[in-house]
Amino acid sequence: MTKRRHLPALAATAALATAACSDDETPGAGEDASRLAMDDFPRGETLYSTGTAWGPPGDFNPISPGQVTGLNGLGYEYLFLLDTAEQRLTPWLAESGQWTGDLEYELTLREGVEWSDGKRLSADDVAYTVELGKLDGVPYASVWDWLEAVEILDERSLRFTFSEARHQEWDNFLYTNEIVPKHVYEAYTPEELVSGTLDPDPVVSGPYAVHSYDETRVAWVRRDDWWATGALGLEVQPRFIVDLVTPGNADILNMLIEGRLDLANNFMPGVDDFLTGDPALTTYFDKPPFMAPFNVAMLVPNTTREPLDDPEFRRAVAFAISPGQIVDAVYGGMVTEAHPTGLLPVWERYYDAEAIGDDGFVFEPSQAVAILTEAGYTDEDGDGFVETREGEPFSLQLIVPDGWTDWEAAAQSLASDLVDAGIDCTAVFLDAAEVDAARESGDFDLVINNNSRITNSPWSHFQNLFQLPVAEIQRNGNFSRWENEEAWELTQELSTLATDDPRYAELVAELERITVQDLPAIPVWYNGAWSQASNAVWTGWPTAERSPGVYPSFWNEMWGMGAVRMLADLRPVE
Repeated sequence: MTKRRHLPALAATAALATAACSDDETPGAGEDASRLAMDDFPRGETLYSTGTAWGPPGDFNPISPGQVTGLNGLGYEYLFLLDTAEQRLTPWLAESGQWTGDLEYELTLREGVEWSDGKRLSADDVAYTVELGKLDGVPYASVWDWLEAVEILDERSLRFTFSEARHQEWDNFLYTNEIVPKHVYEAYTPEELVSGTLDPDPVVSGPYAVHSYDETRVAWVRRDDWWATGALGLEVQPRFIVDLVTPGNADILNMLIEGRLDLANNFMPGVDDFLTGDPALTTYFDKPPFMAPFNVAMLVPNTTREPLDDPEFRRAVAFAISPGQIVDAVYGGMVTEAHPTGLLPVWERYYDAEAIGDDGFVFEPSQAVAILTEAGYTDEDGDGFVETREGEPFSLQLIVPDGWTDWEAAAQSLASDLVDAGIDCTAVFLDAAEVDAARESGDFDLVINNNSRITNSPWSHFQNLFQLPVAEIQRNGNFSRWENEEAWELTQELSTLATDDPRYAELVAELERITVQDLPAIPVWYNGAWSQASNAVWTGWPTAERSPGVYPSFWNEMWGMGAVRMLADLRPVE
């Protein structure tokens, strides 16, 4: 599940409140040396961020999904970056890569890239990183379902041989998995690599190295010999980056408008009121929805439970709920309604009205009631709620994490809409870990999920919806547990095609048709890439006009989409 960036009811600590010291603010002489080192950052050279970490840093393992903010991107890097605006890969650690045969792909690394300990980054490091996927528990282990071998051709070149050429999945792999140094990592045991926290002073290739950390933050210091400064002319501007464990909503807003915080990557309602303040705040758009649509929030039904196993019942649910109410009342226009297929606006060119046909849906409660009645769901006992086709009463629970205030309000709105249509439903708030466990094990009725996000291809959205086989624990998709063999076969075929293949758009259209007919999940709204930046100390933040496709965000998945370019475009305020 994509990590959420919400604001729990946390009290601000004194350490966080004083974290962004100005040049003339120095810690007391009685504090120990390590604390002095953490606090005494020159304000004009330091970028302070928050909204990505919700607890003390503890995992410096890039192979783990729980890694500290910036470890991938600031420290470790990718072979390619994804240009989301152009929907194409751009070389990064790799100089080039191309398919040289139906089942062969050759990759050449840039010359002169070095690790922070002075060792040369080579083909050995790339081969070692990819082959780590053979270990149980490594997140990208599935690549070896269709990758057969990695061959080192020379110090900078490799050949990958596949049993099946999954072009879309391979492109996704190239910009979502960091390369690690073999000469460091081969000293770890498999158990340590899969679950260990590893060295908190990692050997990295990126623009920053770990400076220091404590329970409230992680600090990074610029590497002035970073390879991309010479090779690509990219010079990251902040000398230090300090990422704070997220405090409460009011604390973040106050820190932003007072210039003590530079970047907040979490949902903050009403931020538009401060866009013309002093210092002015910057958002990706200068008008609603302010944030770039980044993932799609969907109402996910458990299709193993009656009556959610019936596509017609799910269709009635789709007509019963009001995305517009959530957009306006919950988010104040900071998000937009989702397309019936769930495909994000970055893939708008694939929207196919003919494929959707008469199966599209809008908020129309009377249509929901009509669908229920025609499908045999009626209120025979007069309690105001329909029964199953067999006449059995039922009630549904819609679960979301406690403390995710926007999702709580959205769940209440959705449940109220269903009640109005005659479907007994209650919004229930559970601990986030409980929601994760219930969603993955199938122990739920309804849940909101936003796993489907911007990637290199619509293939990933359909994989999220239709992935088979359904396992006892579903971690990466198809949380509805809907089984449609045809849809899964088409999704797999889509993954093998290049985007310029004529069959590619045809397959996307066919999968759109199945999506709106089966409704394994019901798209509701596009969740934003939450980002509010202060112009007090740094300016030049990415916007849709200035830097299309570069999002002003430190979320883990953003680094492979070019977030590092933001750091080179920033300029200190005079």
